[in-house]
Amino acid sequence: FTASGIRECISFDDETVVLDTALGLLTLKGERLHIINFDTKTGDISIEGKFHAIVYTAQKSGGSFFGKIFK
Repeated sequence: FTASGIRECISFDDETVVLDTALGLLTLKGERLHIINFDTKTGDISIEGKFHAIVYTAQKSGGSFFGKIFK
């Protein structure tokens, strides 16, 4: 698995990797996961292992002006 635009690796172990991107969190679940390369300057990451799930959770947007007023 390779990805770009990664700001930070929040946590990782051999079953779960949680990455912070500009648009939200990216969570990878599987077995024997290993980060092969993570370039913090470019935001490129390479991970190997057996993947069971890749979940993207978008950041909540601030919403429109009227959406904030009429909650």
